[in-house]
Amino acid sequence: MTYAFLIELRLYYRNRMALIYGYLFPLIFLVAFLVLYRHEPVPLVNHMGELLTVTALGGACFGLPTSMVGERERGVWRRYRATPVSTLRLVLTTVAARYLVLLSAALLQIVPAMLLGMPFPDHIAGLWVAFTFVSFAFLGLGLVIAMLADTVPAVQALGQSIFLPMLIIGGVAVRIESLPEWAQHLSAFFPGRYAVEAIQGTVNGSGLGEAGFSLLALLLIGAAGCLASAKMFRWDTRERGGTPRGKVWAGAALAAWVLVGVLAEGTGRALPHGRLPADGASSLTDALRSPGAETENLSNVYGTQADSVTVAEHMADSVGVGAEPEDSAPEASSPQSDAEPPDAAPDEVVEAPPPPIDYPDSWEEVTMEDIERDIRFDALPYDQGLEAPVAALDEPMYPDIEETIRCVLYDLEVWPPAWTGDPVQRARNVLYVAAVPDMYQMSGIERWVPLAVFEHLANAHPEDELIKVLYWIAANPYEGEVSAASRLTDMCLRIGGPEDILMLQQRTGWYAAKLLGRITGHIEVR
Repeated sequence: MTYAFLIELRLYYRNRMALIYGYLFPLIFLVAFLVLYRHEPVPLVNHMGELLTVTALGGACFGLPTSMVGERERGVWRRYRATPVSTLRLVLTTVAARYLVLLSAALLQIVPAMLLGMPFPDHIAGLWVAFTFVSFAFLGLGLVIAMLADTVPAVQALGQSIFLPMLIIGGVAVRIESLPEWAQHLSAFFPGRYAVEAIQGTVNGSGLGEAGFSLLALLLIGAAGCLASAKMFRWDTRERGGTPRGKVWAGAALAAWVLVGVLAEGTGRALPHGRLPADGASSLTDALRSPGAETENLSNVYGTQADSVTVAEHMADSVGVGAEPEDSAPEASSPQSDAEPPDAAPDEVVEAPPPPIDYPDSWEEVTMEDIERDIRFDALPYDQGLEAPVAALDEPMYPDIEETIRCVLYDLEVWPPAWTGDPVQRARNVLYVAAVPDMYQMSGIERWVPLAVFEHLANAHPEDELIKVLYWIAANPYEGEVSAASRLTDMCLRIGGPEDILMLQQRTGWYAAKLLGRITGHIEVR
């Protein structure tokens, strides 16, 4: 059996395509994640679960089935059949060899990440256990693909049909918290989600203590895949994989995914279930579980936004100051003048122009009538979307994010731009703290920083003043100084100012309108 194990490794490392999927793919994703999340304070620590899952998934969807199908086409497995070694031992030897390959590929992710600044994983033994469960689940999937595919191109087609949905909807390349709620429910049926949760918890979380369901899900999916592949096993290319019997067993492997998803829905695990804030949290400080902190109850400020929200566009792209409301009723028509133009029809009615709108000349003159008329709260980006996201206080907050948000709250109290200039400029400066991470798409953190900003503004300004200031910023997002956006390096976010000033001002206006809507009740609080 040891000899067969060594033969399998030699055959694998002779297969160039398998090497590309097994080693080059993980390195490409490592570089991609490093570039995409380059502005995060600690490099890659929040994404090792995703990266290691990609490593195992790529090896399962492409590396393992590519090498097995290639060997079957060359007649290697037909020769194995003539040996006295049992089929079970041959398959176990193949799986063990591929598991070793996955472990080496995982090290190829972890070591460079640590050299780039990622700290040593919190639970290294738990990480090995979690990765072993992940490898088992995905290797079972790879065996099923190898038994279904007749040729190497067929492997690539089948692998892509699983790999890409797993990345996008399955919670592997896109964090579950960033997906809409329907996609979060759908992701509960994908094993990639449980792989990320199990691994990430051992890198910078509480370890395997909260990963019981994820490990069980991976075990069920892996066992179903191994059983199905054993029933579908083929020794040479003359046996076709698309037989009715093969499809039945492939369906049985897929049924394990459905079972796991149903269990997740039934136990309330379909939506993210990380470290939840204290029950009844009504402010960010409560959600952070800061003992002894005394802050004003801002339950009317922080809440879940209504679902019927779309992307807002200010100035030339939306209704704002200087634009007439769409639903304004036309004035009654006035009688025709005796001096009627000679070319006018006798029965033509000339309408009087609407009265001019009296816009406020300064923020101090803003009234609720101005807010009702000029700000479209129903046209703001979704809180759960990609632009201007805002976390809800009942969402899970992971330990590294919690530590960063505590730091942001403290820094805002001592950051000079938050306390200089007139009230409008001070508020703009603080809103930049939310807008810049949003522009850089600092995964996870960008959703929570706005709550820290909202809480600071609510505590630093009287409510009536803050309402007027926020209106002025939302209605005039392209005014004011932007130099404070380049001073975030003074804070724990450690990010430089953005180059796209217009986008910065646009996001600042969106966040101003979101906070204004929460204070005035225009945005529903649930």
